[in-house]
Parts: sequence; structure tokens; C-alpha cells
Amino acid sequence: MSITHLKSGKPEGERAEDDAKVRGIVEATLKDIETRGDAAVRELSAKFDRYEPETFRLTPSEIEAAMQKVSSREMADIRFAQDQIRGFAEAQRASMTDIEVETLPGVILGHRNIPVQSVGCYVPGGKFPMVASAHMSVLTASVAGVPRIVASAPPVNGAPHPAIVAAMHMGGAHEIYVLGGMQAVGAMALGTETIEPVHMLVGPGNAFVAEAKRQLYGRVGIDLFAGPTETMVIADDTVDAELCATDLLGQAEHGYNSPACLITNSRKLAEETLAEIDRLLEILPTRETAAVSWRDYGDVILCDTHEEMCRVANDMAYEHVQVMTDRDDWYLDNMQSYGALFLGPRTNVANGDKVIGTNHTLPTKKAGRYTGGLWVGKFLKTHSYQRITTDAAAAQIGAYGSRLCMLEGFVGHAEQCNIRVRRYGGANVPYGAAAPVVEAAE
Repeated sequence: MSITHLKSGKPEGERAEDDAKVRGIVEATLKDIETRGDAAVRELSAKFDRYEPETFRLTPSEIEAAMQKVSSREMADIRFAQDQIRGFAEAQRASMTDIEVETLPGVILGHRNIPVQSVGCYVPGGKFPMVASAHMSVLTASVAGVPRIVASAPPVNGAPHPAIVAAMHMGGAHEIYVLGGMQAVGAMALGTETIEPVHMLVGPGNAFVAEAKRQLYGRVGIDLFAGPTETMVIADDTVDAELCATDLLGQAEHGYNSPACLITNSRKLAEETLAEIDRLLEILPTRETAAVSWRDYGDVILCDTHEEMCRVANDMAYEHVQVMTDRDDWYLDNMQSYGALFLGPRTNVANGDKVIGTNHTLPTKKAGRYTGGLWVGKFLKTHSYQRITTDAAAAQIGAYGSRLCMLEGFVGHAEQCNIRVRRYGGANVPYGAAAPVVEAAE
């Protein structure tokens, strides 16, 4: 049994240093936004995006003007993608039902699924305007029934990106802002003179956006920690190097720090994939980004068995896991830690990113060990309630509650139970119900 690293990326220590630098910058920036509000946001927008409009919020006429710039083919494609995403989100929402059960005669327990009341949806721009992120966050929040959906994306070439604005508007955004990066996330979470703060932040972003969300968590809710894109290919000799290399580089182009990993039990496939990646990097239009990402964050891991491959994959807990083997369903049964699975050579991560219907905002940096990705349920809070409808039930539960409170020394708690026993128990006070606390103290 052996696991061999044929290629490795940056050591963990260097990656941690990069994270620490980001952490300090974000902390200072959020403090500035909280202190100076709109003025800080405007300075940051000018610095990073060279964009200083009179107001960052788009008016209805500005939204309409942006949408007029989107071609009919692009609008049709956006509608198709949103139909797929809406359909799956609606099926997920239908699976989450309110419940009410009578656990004992006269004891009613239940829960309701209540939407978060306001959400800030961040849509990345930068090098690649992420139109699909608007579907994933805004549209999914809309299906969940969120009453106030705020959406923000950076300007592209000094102006709102028409397709992003169209996707936000068609997805159901109530407020659309042209703001990027930390300033957008900070403004939506902390609030400014012109932006009312939200209760929750969602959406992917670069390392600075991800760190800002991490630091704001607790003050507001977040969907998950979604940092730089990660992709993993788990493959055996049923597929070829071209497919593996294409799927690895297809995600490595996201940014300079996007991890990509091949796990295989075929040395031949591993070596051929390394060679194919070198070939593709000569011709890929986004090679400037993808090559750096592959150099610093690329891994090729050779294992002996599928069991080893699965164990390594679960330990790494990558965001996207493309499985192309002779036992894809076995991996579906045995993988526990990941963002999303893409099973078989016919599908691919790009389908999930853009159109197939599942959500592309997924956990990174091993967060897949404790959370799944963004989905309609993330926008819903499950709140319980209880009701006692008979005197006998009030006395019965009260008697147990009183004794259990006294077991822990909570006398005031016990008296909450005792008063119900005395008022509703009558002649049928159950054996063992506590006497009034005052009398017991005497």
C-alpha cells in the first residue's frame, strides 16, 4: 500500500503566510467601512475599480438600459440556466416541510421553516464576470421566499456588467449595487448611510471576499466559507489524459491560487496527464492564470487502490470532485467530504458552474467536512414551537420538568414547572411533582 505524490504545489506553510496577509488587510478595511461608511466605500471603489458614480445603487431605468445591451441569444441562455436552477431549488424547497406532531396526549410540538429576512448576494467580477453566481444566490434566495434580496457585483470596464445585471434582476433582486470585493461585502453586512445592512451574506469571491465573510460571521450569517476554486479529478484507466487535463485546467483558470488535483491508481494516466497539461498550457488562452495556479497549487497523487483514492479524497475534502472510474456509484456511496460530485465522463464541473441546476457556491478549504454548499435550505431558518392543550399534560410534563430542573440546581426553572403543576394538576397531581419551592425551602 503506497501513496505517491508525482507533483505537489506550494507547502502548507507558504499558503498559511498568504492567508495571514489577507487577514490583516481585510480586518483594517472592514474597520474603516464600519467607521466611515459611504466615504470609505467610495474610496475603496475608486482605488480598486476606478469607479465613482453618484450612487452605487442602480435605478430601474439603469437596470433596463443594462439589460438592453444583452443579446437575445444571451438572454435566452440566461433564462434556460435560471429555469434549471429554479426547478431544482423548488424541488429542494418542497422537500422541507413544516411539521406538527402530538408527542403525548395534549402535547403539541412543531417547526416552521422561515426565510431569512434580508440577504446580501455577492457576484464576483474581476477577470471573469460570474453571471452564473447571480442565478445561484439571488434566484435561490427568491425561491426560498427571502423578502429583501440585495445583490452586488463590481463594475466591468467602468460600468455595470449588462448580463450580470440582467441575471440579478431576472433572478428576483430587490436592490442592485455596482460594488466589488471587500467594500461590497462590508457595506452590505455593516450598513452605511445609504445601504441598510442585511442579515446574511452569500456568494463566492476571491480570498479577500472569503476572509471578509469569515470575519463578519456572527454579526451576520453566511452561507459558507467559499474561497478560491478547488477541483479534483478521481480517475482510473477507463478515461484518458486529455479528459483529465482539460477538467483540471478548466478550473485552474479561475485564479492564481486555485488548487487542482488528480488522484489516480494508474501511473500511465498520471504521467500522460502531466504531459497533456503541459501541451494544453501552450495553447490555452487563459494559460497566464492557469499555469501559475497549476505550478503553485497543482497535485498529482498516485494510489494503489480505489479505497486509498477515496480516503485521500475525503481527507482533502475539495470543492469540486470529478469522478471518472469503473465504479462511480461506489464513490457516491463512500465519499463523505466534498463540495459537489460530478459522476462519469459525460458530466463536468463547468455544467455545475453554469447551467445544470445544482448550486455552484460550494465549501472550500476542507469546509466540506462539516457543511454542504449553498442551497434553498440555507436561506431558511427552522424554528420550533410547543403548545400544551390539556391540564393533564401540563401537570405531567411539569412534574418531570421540575425534578429535572432540581437535578441541575435550577430552582427558578423548577418553579416555572411547579406553578403549572399546582394550577393544572388539581387532585390528579402526578406522583413526585415538587412541592412549592417556598414550602420546600422551609
